[in-house]
Amino acid sequence: MVDIEIVDVQPQNVMGMTRKGPYQIIAQMIPELFQYLVPKGAQFAGPPMFLCHETSMEQAEQADAEGSAEVEVVVPVASEIAGTDEISFYELPGGKMAKTTHQGPYEECKATYEKLLAWIGQNQHRIAGPIREIYLNDPREVPPEEILTEIHAPIE
Repeated sequence: MVDIEIVDVQPQNVMGMTRKGPYQIIAQMIPELFQYLVPKGAQFAGPPMFLCHETSMEQAEQADAEGSAEVEVVVPVASEIAGTDEISFYELPGGKMAKTTHQGPYEECKATYEKLLAWIGQNQHRIAGPIREIYLNDPREVPPEEILTEIHAPIE
């Protein structure tokens, strides 16, 4: 069973980058972001995240298959770091979110998403912005079955 709760998330200062492509490029983008920020002395204020701009499972699956997904990765930072044409600093909005946690390989998140989206509909909410995947541990340091991904869906 997937536990779902409503949480109030505070705004966060982040450094982020966006590209078009399949979702598998997340695994390349997050290390690139860290490779840019670490030498600049960034103080990290939370784990890395992926922001999913596609608004339904169908749109996400189609965009992933076509390689046209809007893939945005961010990392919370304590203070602004000078960016580049591709990497920028901004405030990620907070707000009311439906939250759940997926344990296991990233490729197996679909069932967790389906339960979260069904719960949102059954409770008369609607998604009000990009869904966030928050990567709580490093897949290079834990086995696939121990990977933890917190999923936050902004809701109205």
